[in-house]
Amino acid sequence: MDNLIRATAMKGMVRIVAADTKNIVQEGTKLHNLSATGGALLGRMLTGGLMMGAVLKNKTDRLTVQIKGDGPAMGCLVTAGMNLEVKGYVGNPAVDLPMNDEGRVDVSGAVGKDGKLTTIIDMGLKEPYVSSVPIFGGEVAEDIAYYYTVSEQLPTAVLLGETLNPNLSVQAAGGLMIQMMPGHDPMLADLITFRIEELPPLSSLLCDGNSIMEILNMLFDDMDLIINAEAEPKYVCDCSRDRVERAFISIGAKELKTLYDEGKTEELVCQFCNKHYHFSNEDIGEIINSISRN
Repeated sequence: MDNLIRATAMKGMVRIVAADTKNIVQEGTKLHNLSATGGALLGRMLTGGLMMGAVLKNKTDRLTVQIKGDGPAMGCLVTAGMNLEVKGYVGNPAVDLPMNDEGRVDVSGAVGKDGKLTTIIDMGLKEPYVSSVPIFGGEVAEDIAYYYTVSEQLPTAVLLGETLNPNLSVQAAGGLMIQMMPGHDPMLADLITFRIEELPPLSSLLCDGNSIMEILNMLFDDMDLIINAEAEPKYVCDCSRDRVERAFISIGAKELKTLYDEGKTEELVCQFCNKHYHFSNEDIGEIINSISRN
């Protein structure tokens, strides 16, 4: 079972979100039939987006985060919220690069360097809050950390890790997001940075059987770690025929009429879960009639 933990340390000076996301990453990789490159990219974005969604201010807020550079992945987008439901997709699901010079999955090469990390927070107001920062490295973790440090003025460290088996099943996946809150002791930030640097890679710790809670205890030993909440996150796509139909209508009455007059049908596919929605010529006619009545 996947797990997300919200915690604090050092009397609230440190805010922590930690997640074990093996099943979520497995679901995303399987749904989109991704290679190791695409699976690693989507996995990091799903885990990172999930943790970002967990620190939204209101339960009804919804976060969309996209990283898009000039690489062959053609971007990756996820959405998440405080309900710990997350979904996402890679712009080019077929992206598949050789290992980089360090023998690791080349996520940065897939993303590219020339581009942006963009966050959109829908708080139910007229306009959503939109913020973008240049891609910092393309490995996702450092890009999310850079976003918080620059846009939110919250010094942040992000660790993301995943290990895919040769058959592309997910052996382990998870993440940590550590934020220094206003008024924190600068020496504390240095200490936490040192401890992070001394830790083995997160993916190695998870593969060795350490739970995300055990990793937290390693990192925040003697720092008054307090667990505030713990719950199971899930990959959930909330698409429906009604939602897809509204998107279909957005192409315009003229285009719909052309499709109908030419006797055509249309099949739309949800980007997040690959579910297919078929609209017969008769369906298109009914949609046109409903538009004209309104």
